[in-house]
Amino acid sequence: MELTFLGATGTVTGSKYLLKSGEKHILVDCGLFQGLKHLRLKNWEKLPVNPRRIDAVVLTHAHIDHSGYLPLLVKNGFTGRVYCTEATRDLCEILLPDSAHLQEEEAEYANRRGFSKHHPALPLYTQEDAKNALSQIVAVDYGQDVLLAEDLTLRFSPNGHILGSAFVRIHDQHTSVLFSGDIGRSQDVLMKPPAQIKQADYLLLESTYGNRLHETDDPQAKLAAIINKTVKRRGIVLIPVFAVGRAQELLYYIHLLKSSGAISQDIPVYLNSPMAVDATEIFMRHQGEHRLSSEQCHGLSRVAHMVNSVEESKALNEMAGPMIILSASGMASGGRVVHHLKAFAPNPNNTVLFAGFQAAGTRGAAMIDGAESIKIHGEYIPVRAEVQLISNLSAHADYAEILAWLSGFETPPKRTFIVHGEPVAADAMRHHIEEKLNWQVDVPDYLETVRLV
Repeated sequence: MELTFLGATGTVTGSKYLLKSGEKHILVDCGLFQGLKHLRLKNWEKLPVNPRRIDAVVLTHAHIDHSGYLPLLVKNGFTGRVYCTEATRDLCEILLPDSAHLQEEEAEYANRRGFSKHHPALPLYTQEDAKNALSQIVAVDYGQDVLLAEDLTLRFSPNGHILGSAFVRIHDQHTSVLFSGDIGRSQDVLMKPPAQIKQADYLLLESTYGNRLHETDDPQAKLAAIINKTVKRRGIVLIPVFAVGRAQELLYYIHLLKSSGAISQDIPVYLNSPMAVDATEIFMRHQGEHRLSSEQCHGLSRVAHMVNSVEESKALNEMAGPMIILSASGMASGGRVVHHLKAFAPNPNNTVLFAGFQAAGTRGAAMIDGAESIKIHGEYIPVRAEVQLISNLSAHADYAEILAWLSGFETPPKRTFIVHGEPVAADAMRHHIEEKLNWQVDVPDYLETVRLV
C-alpha cells in the first residue's frame, strides 16, 4: 500500500487521503479547505490525482471539511461509489447542496456588488454538481464488511463525533490502516462514546486539540450566565453554529436551561439555518446513535422557532432584544450568520458567542483574537459586541481523551500519522504520544507519500 496526504496537513481542513493498493486508488475523505486564503485557493487547484483514476471514495463523516470537495470531484470525472454510513448519507443530502448554494449565492453577490477580482465570479461547483455526487453514495452499516477490491476490505465503527461519524478501517491480506476521522468525546452530552479499536498496522489520527485540554467548567452554567448577562442589557445573543451537531447540542442545553428556570422561559429563540432545521429532523430519526430519548428530542426540537424563509431571516435583523439567534456557519465563514453579524456586531449590548474550534483565517478566529472589525461582503464591520467562547462544547476529543482512547490498543501501530491539526497542535499530539505511549509517530507534509509495508 501507498498513502498520500492530499489535505488536513498543517491545518484542520481539506481532509483527503489517497490510499493506493495495487492498481486500486481509494480516497478517504473528500473535504474542502477552509479558513486562510492560501488554503481556500487550494480548492481551485488541480487535484494531484486524476479524479477518473479514483476507484472509490470513503467518508468518515459529513462535515464539509471532510465531504465538501465531493461535488467537484464528480464534476471533474470521478464516477465510482462513495461509501459512508446511513446517517452520513442523510446529512450529505442537506450539506452538499447547501454548500453549493452558498457558493452560487456568494458568486452572484460578488458579481452584483462588484467586489470580486474575477469577472465574472464563478462558484466552485453548483447545486447540480452536488446532486450528481449524491447519486453515487452507497450507505453502509457500522460493522459491515465491504469489498472495495478483491482483497481490500472496508469497515466503519462509530467514533462519537457527530451523527454518522466513523472510524474507517481498510485492510488487505497483509496490512490494515485506520483513519480516525474526527474523534468524539467519551462524555459528550449527545453522542455515544467512540468505539474502542484494538488493532491497526497504521493509524491516521486527528489532532484538532492536540495541544489543549477542554475546560472543566460546566458549559450549561456558562451558557446561562452569558445569556442572562446579555438579557439584562436587553441585548441579542448571536451564536454562530455548525448546523450538524453543535446546533442540536445548544438547542438541548437551552431547553434544559428554560425547563430548570436558569434562564427565562420568555426569551425568544430562533434557529435561523434551514440546514440546521433539517439536521435536527435527521437527528431525531437516528435515535439509536445518540443518547437522547424521544421526550428529550421533542424538547430540543420545540425550544426554538425554526426560521426558513429569507424574509424571516432579514426581519430578525430589524428586531430588538432580548433574544437568542442560532445561525450557521459555526466559524462565521458564510451563511446567514454573516448577515446577522453585520447587523448585531456593532452594538455593545449584544453578545457574539462562539461554541467550538475556530480555524485560523476565519472570522470566528479573528473575533476570538480581539479583532476590532471584520470584513464582510467587501466592507469592514466594527465589532463592539461582547465576544465570548465556550470551548468545551467541542465535539472533538482533547489530547487527554485521545490518549485514553489510544491506550485501548492491544498492540501499537507500526506508525501513527498525525493529521487534521494546526502545526503547533499536531506537533504537541506527536509529543504526547511519544512520551506517554512510546509509539512511532510522524507529522506528514502536504502531498507526502509513504509506503505501508
